[in-house]
Amino acid sequence: MKRTTKGSLAVALGTAATLGLAACGGGASTTTSTSQAPAAKGGTLTVLNLGPKEHLDPQRMYVGADILFGSRTYARTLTTYTPGNDAKMVPDLATDTGQMSDAGKTWKFTLIDNAKWQDGKPVTCDDVKYGVSRTFAQDVITGGPNYALTFLDIPTKKTPDGDVPAYTGPYKSDAAGQAAFDKAVTCDGQTITFKFKKPWTDFNMNNAALAAFAPFRKDKDQGAKSDYQAFSNGPYMLEGSYDPNKGGTWVRNPSWSADSDKVRMAYPDKIVDIQGIPVDTTYQRLIADAGEDKTAISALQAQAASLPQIAGNPSAKSRSVNGPAPYVDYLAPNFKSKTMSNPKVRQAFAMATNRGAYITAYGGPTVMTPAFAMCNKELKCFKDFNPFGNQPNGDVEGAKKLLAEAGMPSPLPITVVYRKRGNADKALTALKETWDKAGFNVTLQPIAEKYYATIQAPGAADKDVFWAGWGADWPSGSTVLPALFDGRVNISAGGSGQDYGYFNDPEVNAKIDAAYGIQDEAAREKAWGEIDEMIGKKGGYVALVNQKFTFMRGSGVKGFETNSQMGGYPDLARIAVK
Repeated sequence: MKRTTKGSLAVALGTAATLGLAACGGGASTTTSTSQAPAAKGGTLTVLNLGPKEHLDPQRMYVGADILFGSRTYARTLTTYTPGNDAKMVPDLATDTGQMSDAGKTWKFTLIDNAKWQDGKPVTCDDVKYGVSRTFAQDVITGGPNYALTFLDIPTKKTPDGDVPAYTGPYKSDAAGQAAFDKAVTCDGQTITFKFKKPWTDFNMNNAALAAFAPFRKDKDQGAKSDYQAFSNGPYMLEGSYDPNKGGTWVRNPSWSADSDKVRMAYPDKIVDIQGIPVDTTYQRLIADAGEDKTAISALQAQAASLPQIAGNPSAKSRSVNGPAPYVDYLAPNFKSKTMSNPKVRQAFAMATNRGAYITAYGGPTVMTPAFAMCNKELKCFKDFNPFGNQPNGDVEGAKKLLAEAGMPSPLPITVVYRKRGNADKALTALKETWDKAGFNVTLQPIAEKYYATIQAPGAADKDVFWAGWGADWPSGSTVLPALFDGRVNISAGGSGQDYGYFNDPEVNAKIDAAYGIQDEAAREKAWGEIDEMIGKKGGYVALVNQKFTFMRGSGVKGFETNSQMGGYPDLARIAVK
């Protein structure tokens, strides 16, 4: 969820999860909410953010913190997640969480009859349909998630850039394309029906976690010029204009009714959204807890310099939360590499990986915990397995034995590529020490700019291992494993896509296809967990850590909590300053 932006279809909620998360020692509270007095309506909440804000347009938002802010203030969706530690998917603009049929190829939602836009007009089925149509205008509505293009049952056409949907959005006159879209998305009164070309059994979870299927009023649409206009159907609306570098002020939407919304308490009278505040400055201000900062919160997680100060200050510590985030750091062995194509070498590399040293370099258990699976522990697809049975600090002797069995020269030279940011140099150097003791001769190759674009390109295919980070777009294995390890949707002449190690296994691909069609959520997530273990045992990845985030509030803020189902960021649904 944090790229600082998230990415397109396969670039899920946090491609660069830990990229800027450096840390030193210390600790904060180990909860996801802080105990405060009962809340009441009134007052002004200030949200301090680094910025600049990429988008307010719901079809273009793909940054975790921005999506959660938008969904609680001005951009409601068909379904959403409740706030709190036990967040659950519930209806929002729809009367229920959706009706699935045709093995997941058809979904129906009926809209509630008392949701309104800020000018008092009702939110209609046609508004939802129009919002979805905007995603197809890829030359205008850029930067957002593109799931609609992949799943909706719309024919494709060949272009120099490959196969693309025959429909190109609402801004161009194309009768055939429009007819195809109108067949895939239909309205019957307040009931909207989506038809997909392949099963999408967790489509309602997509609606809850992202805003791409949110409604948008056609008469308010100015294409790219709508990016910072934010016409509201939620409890708050924009007062005046919004500056992406400075922020804006949100006031009560008089047309919003609590009767139509069982999730958002909308306690503050006003929310001042300030962009352009360095993260460390935000935490210095919150630690000091003076003036207007007493009713302020941080939008982004604490960085290295602030953690020990929070831990050493009883007042600051009591106003902080340290909870799980849905991001995983991992290593992708390159199956195109002659060295890493050997399964015993991949296993030796995995066994020699010292997660404890990596965690220490980033600041300890306040910041991250060891992981062996690609499904984060916060996801229902998580399966507790250890593919090669070694401890978090690695097994040097076991790795040596495997390299000898593989008949590899000693030491075995390999190149590990990583993103140079924060404490990454320190963390990868710590990993190199154990790898080298096990019989590898590791060359670390840091890349500071355009990291993912660089490792995805064909020119990087001669490297041996790539560092990466990932987080689910919504809490399901469907937004982790296919996005990263289905070579059919990733690998092309243009490079690896998100499948950085060129993993493409027919057995795994068949299991992925089968999992998509499982209608029962518990059974489906169990299947994703089994696929996760299968990929891990094949050496398709080496998981390193699950991340944890620390956030703070001022002493005048009540109901402060984070939402691990929506990126691990602060949730405004129940927040108050009175």
